Amino acid sequence: MFWTGPLVTALILQFISLGGGQNNDPDVLLESSFPPAEPSLMNLNAICLHGSGRARYPASFFPPSGYAYARRAGKAVNRLEAWFSQCCYEEGAKGHGQILCCAKQAWEAALSHFCTEEFSTMTMAHECCQQRGEDRWNCFAKQAPNPSYQSLPGYLAPEVPPDRIVFTWDPYTC
Repeated sequence: MFWTGPLVTALILQFISLGGGQNNDPDVLLESSFPPAEPSLMNLNAICLHGSGRARYPASFFPPSGYAYARRAGKAVNRLEAWFSQCCYEEGAKGHGQILCCAKQAWEAALSHFCTEEFSTMTMAHECCQQRGEDRWNCFAKQAPNPSYQSLPGYLAPEVPPDRIVFTWDPYTC
């Protein structure tokens, strides 16, 4: 599914505003943000400037049981958004080149953790996780519903507790 504009945005905001998503299908709501797009010079400004306007998925978003895939995907989105914030503001990356390098490392690390979690279940792993190397990254990039990292108008992301997995970027691989 591709990002289709204001109508989808309005529907997502409506669903998110209803009881924290308790009575809605999280799989459907995640379709607007998972998988996240690969960072590039074309979307880097949006990644850094509009992070608080993109969907987050706190634990209260999900029903008490079920939706394991959606929980893993939501966790990957939350993790990546936190790591993007590190790249843009906290990690000492200077200039677009270093920030982009950090963001790409964060993207690959978040999706790698997602794939590790996918393979730890008894269900079929996401199709992109079944690929390796550049094929995996290309698969995720092609499936991204929001390649420009557009924010949701009027949406302010809720605070999500820090993840147990820590991200540290390596500026020497840029």
